[in-house]
Amino acid sequence: IINGTERVVVSQLVRSPGVYFERQQEKTSDKDIYSARVIPSRGAWLEFEIDKRDQVGVRIDRKRKQSVTVFLKALGLTSEEILEQFAGYESIELTLEKDNILTKEDALRDIYRKLRPGEQVAAEAARALLDNFYFNSKRYDLAKVGRYKINRKLGIDKALSDSVLTVEDIIATIKYLVALHDGRTTLPGVRDGSAVDLRLDVDDIDHFGNRRIRAVGELIQNQVRTGLSRMERVVRERMTTQDIEAITPQTLINVRPVVAAIKEFFGTSQLSQFMDQNNPLAGLTHKRRLSALGPGGLSRERAGVEVRDVHPSHYGRMCPIETPEGPNIGLIGSLASFARINSFGFIETPYRKVVNGLVTSQIDYLTASEEDEYLVAQANAPLTKDFHFAEGKVLVRPKGGEVELVDADRV
Repeated sequence: IINGTERVVVSQLVRSPGVYFERQQEKTSDKDIYSARVIPSRGAWLEFEIDKRDQVGVRIDRKRKQSVTVFLKALGLTSEEILEQFAGYESIELTLEKDNILTKEDALRDIYRKLRPGEQVAAEAARALLDNFYFNSKRYDLAKVGRYKINRKLGIDKALSDSVLTVEDIIATIKYLVALHDGRTTLPGVRDGSAVDLRLDVDDIDHFGNRRIRAVGELIQNQVRTGLSRMERVVRERMTTQDIEAITPQTLINVRPVVAAIKEFFGTSQLSQFMDQNNPLAGLTHKRRLSALGPGGLSRERAGVEVRDVHPSHYGRMCPIETPEGPNIGLIGSLASFARINSFGFIETPYRKVVNGLVTSQIDYLTASEEDEYLVAQANAPLTKDFHFAEGKVLVRPKGGEVELVDADRV
């Protein structure tokens, strides 16, 4: 209850932090162009792309494109180490041949010059620039979910508390990208402590394995963070202006910015809405609503048709029918009846486990990414008395949503 009125903070559907690979057609040459993006929970994006000349480039914070080998040298690798890490990857060797920068210092200067054109380059400033962008936990945060997605995608075994990028992540991303470009299908990696072959694939942004829910707690947390950083600024200012003998915690610290940030969030945020109280059902539906709009999400004008469309991974997670008609169609939905949200914010839906053609009563909640690894049969598939499939062939939904008939023991 805010200022005497009941309000609801609607959960927000946003793109999960992590690493994404995409394929685009080059307009002039009909070649496939592959690119990779590392998207943090907060901080600067890191993008890699391979152009039609097979040169690998990197974009730091959406600025000008630079050679990836210069970037790797700035991170402290030598030309020999780069060749050793990327042995057998032609595009990297080609890029390295064209690159005439030798030392780490020169590479840092070069990057600084391109990011801040027209400024004097000091060696210290150049070194601090990259550190601040990707390796400083104050400025850059992948969050647990981002680290989890990067570990899964690239087959790395890092602790979930490692919230900044590491050189290992960057090398693994470039390897994955170049392997995709070379047409390979698998790469060796690690998952849950054991060595596996990763299937190489481009990502679908609209898949529910790549979109997560930001619930109330996280939305308020973000507001409190901005409030606290404003408060920090005030405290720092007062520490410089007041004389040291007279300082007390009361004179330094002013909680107003924090209170104001929280009040502003509940009062004016797009996601804090006046509760629909026409009847008890209207109120309940309003609380279960999922919105892709709001700060950090999409805007109605920019959202295309793909984002609004029903996706096979919505199955059991978001209702494909209940959405407003008009400009918000497909951007606002409702959580499905049996869906639940896991600790990373991904929506899970319940499935009965099948073991060797026997339908057990064990119920597993799967996220959209986990579900892709299984063949799912229909809930109304005919069963015998002892819960085996009645027919030898069963209709299933594999990854990608196309239906096919398979043998019962494969489900």
